[in-house]
Amino acid sequence: MALETVAENACFGGTQGVYKHTSQELDCEMRFAVFAPPQAVHAPCPVVFWLSGLTCTEENFIVKAGAQRAAAELGLVIVAPDTSPRGVHLPGEDDSYDFGAGAGFYVDATEAPWSQHYRMYSYVIGELSALIFKHFPARADRQAIMGHSMGGHGALTIALKNPDTFASVSAFAPIVAPMQVPWGEKAFSGYLGSDRATWADYDATALIQAGRRHPGTILIDQGLADNFLAEQLQPKLFVDACAAAGQAVELRMQPDYDHSYFFIATFIEDHLRHHAAALAGL
Repeated sequence: MALETVAENACFGGTQGVYKHTSQELDCEMRFAVFAPPQAVHAPCPVVFWLSGLTCTEENFIVKAGAQRAAAELGLVIVAPDTSPRGVHLPGEDDSYDFGAGAGFYVDATEAPWSQHYRMYSYVIGELSALIFKHFPARADRQAIMGHSMGGHGALTIALKNPDTFASVSAFAPIVAPMQVPWGEKAFSGYLGSDRATWADYDATALIQAGRRHPGTILIDQGLADNFLAEQLQPKLFVDACAAAGQAVELRMQPDYDHSYFFIATFIEDHLRHHAAALAGL
């Protein structure tokens, strides 16, 4: 898998880079970002995967979240992929912000024409991970995952389905029950078809109810001033399912904070410390 450097910049003693490659999984060119902390010069470091939300690219997190300072202190590699295939020119993929380009929902689509390209679940856990561990100083035995909104949904579902791979998971304002909210219903109908039984494999709340567990405490931050809280996010659905199942979860409802990267930037260090502690304990 050939890799091309788009940009690299010194940052808090480490390197913030953006890279591109031709993805076999998605059948298109993809970009992703990697922050390598200063400790990575001497030895591979634990790695945290960040999954972004609707409309984002690999750039949003690295320029808005302010994660690099804490990651440099803690010795964490951070990987931030794009949110969907790019440049595949499928009919309708640019018609709305919440489906198609910038809205891959971290599923493997089964419906035509999306199934040829929109396979973000397999891309993240398979092809992208293989690239990271081949080309960057990241430890495959020390992995965590986190995300925001649609990416929070992706982080939760990926961690619950791969508990032996990801030692910790956290999320900002995640879509915890996509089967029950408009964003998820629209995306899943398009990518996965009309059989709602197939949707449950990509729904964090349904996964908990079906017996999936994560060995650590799941950390979730949610802003109380988030315009999407009542209609699209509904974290109580997930917390209630976790309580019934005995899954450890910490939901922190944050007064005055909305859905933006200002919210993420405020609490990103807490999340990185959460992951660093879990990864150090392995």
